[in-house]
Amino acid sequence: MVKKMFVLTAALSGILLISGCSQKKTVSEVDMTSKSRDVFAMDTFMNMKAYGSSADIALSEAEKRILQLEEVLSVTRDTSDIWAVDHSDGSEIEVSDDTAIIIKKAIEMGNRTHGSLDITLYPVLKEWGFTTGDYKVPDDKKLQGLLREVDYKKVSIQGNTVKLPKSTEIDLGALAKGYTGDEIMRTMEENGVSSAIVSLGGNVQALGTKPDGSKWKVSVRDPFAPDTDMCIIEINDKAVITSGNYERYFTADDGTVYWHILDPEDGYPADNGLVSVTVIGDCGLDCDALSTAIFVAGYDGAKELLETDPSFELILVTDDRKIYYSEGIADSFTNISGMEAEVISLD
Repeated sequence: MVKKMFVLTAALSGILLISGCSQKKTVSEVDMTSKSRDVFAMDTFMNMKAYGSSADIALSEAEKRILQLEEVLSVTRDTSDIWAVDHSDGSEIEVSDDTAIIIKKAIEMGNRTHGSLDITLYPVLKEWGFTTGDYKVPDDKKLQGLLREVDYKKVSIQGNTVKLPKSTEIDLGALAKGYTGDEIMRTMEENGVSSAIVSLGGNVQALGTKPDGSKWKVSVRDPFAPDTDMCIIEINDKAVITSGNYERYFTADDGTVYWHILDPEDGYPADNGLVSVTVIGDCGLDCDALSTAIFVAGYDGAKELLETDPSFELILVTDDRKIYYSEGIADSFTNISGMEAEVISLD
């Protein structure tokens, strides 16, 4: 398969205001008292930990925000924005500000990555059974028919008005948790918290530093042994978001393993030599979208990204058990896997 190449320009740094990312604050002193809360939403076990006297209130408000977002972004709830859009029969649908922000980001990322991220793949995901658990390798004729309707450019959005062709459906699963992480951080800040960390499945996002001023230590899973950690990255005010072929997959009768991150070109699991992609950056929404897009685009696409936009850091794992990481995190990256690790060499 020919690896996709794309260029992400530094213009990304100028669009954080429309992506829902909060503006971080610096603090000199934080109450050491911590509170935590577990939430199950978006088919994900989430954990939030916050410090300070207002932590309880902040966590309660953050949980409300998570459930609110789940209600509007779910692809299966018949009360959600996405359900309304997918069942609109070609009519225009008014959606919430949250939904509009994410759809606009999805289209932007689709353009910037030459379609490596495509939110109209949902019918193909359903055919594979990744949305239902009824896994199967699609019939080729059926798959080709579905692929004819896959094209994020068919999504029309003006303001908060969305319109799809009758046979097109969208799913924001590749962006929703990243946006949710941003909104949790914003909610924490609005409620007086300046030190917090949240885990939303493969997404981790931190607000500020630990109360003692030290950085948060975030582990990244070993894609070859997902119950163990591969490396540790130290962060503050960052999102660390991973997409991997081990997250959701099935093994066919012939022993072939198929995973849920699909290539929009052929409708099959993306197979460009990467088994795990971790994106580290200021904005969860951007990082979430990029982790999927880079997994599809492959190592060369990731390398070109680093050459053109230094605002993100990357940790890549290839199918020959090698780790590649960007130079910008060299001082905060610790390999604990035993696998060979090296800095991505840029031209």
